Amino acid sequence: RTYSGTETEGQLLNSFVQYFGDSLGRKIKRMPLIEETVLPGDSLLTLPVVIIGNGPSGICLSYLLSGYRPYLSPEAIHPNPVLHTKLEEARHLSIVDQDLEYLSEGLEGRSSNPVAVLFDTLLHPDADFGFDYPPVLHWKLEQHNYIPHIVLGKGPPGGAWHSMEGSMLTISFGDWMELPGLSFKEWAASKRRNIKSDRVMPEEIACYYKHYVKVMGLQKNFRDNVYITSVSRLYREKDDEGRSQQNEDISTQHLEMEDGQKSLIKRNWEVRGYQRATDGSHVPFCLFAENVALATGTFDSPGRLQVEGEDFPFVLHSMSDFGAAISKGKLRGKADPVLIVGAGLTAADAVLCAYNNNIPVVHVFRRRVTDTSLIFKQLPKKLYPEYHKVYHMMCTQSHTMDSNQHSAYTSFPEHNVLSFKPEMKCVLQSASGLKKILKFSVALVLIGSHPNLFFLKDQGHSIGHHSNQPITCKGNPIEIDPYTYECTKEANLFALGPLVGDNFVRFLKGGALGIARCLAIRQKKKHELIESGDGGGDGVP
Repeated sequence: RTYSGTETEGQLLNSFVQYFGDSLGRKIKRMPLIEETVLPGDSLLTLPVVIIGNGPSGICLSYLLSGYRPYLSPEAIHPNPVLHTKLEEARHLSIVDQDLEYLSEGLEGRSSNPVAVLFDTLLHPDADFGFDYPPVLHWKLEQHNYIPHIVLGKGPPGGAWHSMEGSMLTISFGDWMELPGLSFKEWAASKRRNIKSDRVMPEEIACYYKHYVKVMGLQKNFRDNVYITSVSRLYREKDDEGRSQQNEDISTQHLEMEDGQKSLIKRNWEVRGYQRATDGSHVPFCLFAENVALATGTFDSPGRLQVEGEDFPFVLHSMSDFGAAISKGKLRGKADPVLIVGAGLTAADAVLCAYNNNIPVVHVFRRRVTDTSLIFKQLPKKLYPEYHKVYHMMCTQSHTMDSNQHSAYTSFPEHNVLSFKPEMKCVLQSASGLKKILKFSVALVLIGSHPNLFFLKDQGHSIGHHSNQPITCKGNPIEIDPYTYECTKEANLFALGPLVGDNFVRFLKGGALGIARCLAIRQKKKHELIESGDGGGDGVP
């Protein structure tokens, strides 16, 4: 069943009732859209999978859940002979139907997740060695493998790529940003887009992702302008399923009541939120899912210094705000420099942006310029000349040198920001404890970003590698099974992409593969139980 393009934004799930009613063979009597005060009932629609986030992670997972399957191409020879031998052993099976742990054994790559490394080497063999080999996979659409699902996102498909600064090039090559089954270069050529280099602008990638959903026939699974407010477990009394149902913040699989007579078992997920209609109104909804996949990325909450004065309106935390200030002419003719805090690529983008607009820069960062963990040390000079230009300035135009020579840019390595003052001044402290006060026109704090999982219990702190700490991409990603991407601390909750440490699009696709295989196996077992007369309960076994 396909969906008409005239469907209004306010009709979030109307068509899904009919669609999933047909797909699952169930007779749906009520919409899964209910008032916030109504407790859910068994007659409401329960989806096998709800995906939260419609960036490349969510898109790729939807692609695989829609029945697309990767097979070893007949003519393909993988440059890794051991892996190729393993692939040949089960050439008749799709990769989704093979043992991912066996296939990924012994592989090495720039991800800590083995399935991510496996899928990347199948799609981009030996890419890290500078080779441009074609994928060894070809794709087939097997509609019998379709698992009903819905993808919920705040904006159009593509996620945060639609809001990134449009004047900067991506860190990765264009074809590393592509999703399975649609070559980025071929897409760009078909759209007559003039791609001048292997690296492309974010707006090109955002357009590609949006087009990908359309050309792959995934639109029916996507809903835009959707904001999630809570994701919680439903619990029901084990002894009396029909008459008692509870929604509690309980972390155990089975909970004995105080009198020892009742036992609660985990049921499905309840997902609540609202969709923003064209007139600005909010349409609340509540739906239920056997499985939830978190694909939200890490761009929700900019990193903060947590210092005095950081909330002043002249202290910005995003490139988009900085770009808006420049385009509106707010910095034109300012004698004081822009203060940029951070030593990552986004901070480097801000330096370049200011430099190219003839805006003087004071660049503050905590690390030494010789620190081997600086991202610039990992980028080849020939491929990333603009970033190495910034790094060269960081090293050679320090405040300890002749400042009159380099008035357009001055770096302050090994300095921390202590506070911002209302008269647009900043107090810095060096590694030796020396304090310095600088005047600036606007401050830009770019020290990374973190996911915002406020809709989960305790903001998701309980599902990270370090319990009771905020989820971060590098320091505390969500703890998952390395081959299924299911949260080790919460069954039927999956995570992929930056939430599990895979920042690059190249590697987040492995998460989609792991989840698709896990759900396919469980769906098969569930159908076998139903056919044998032993199944039919809530959730996927």
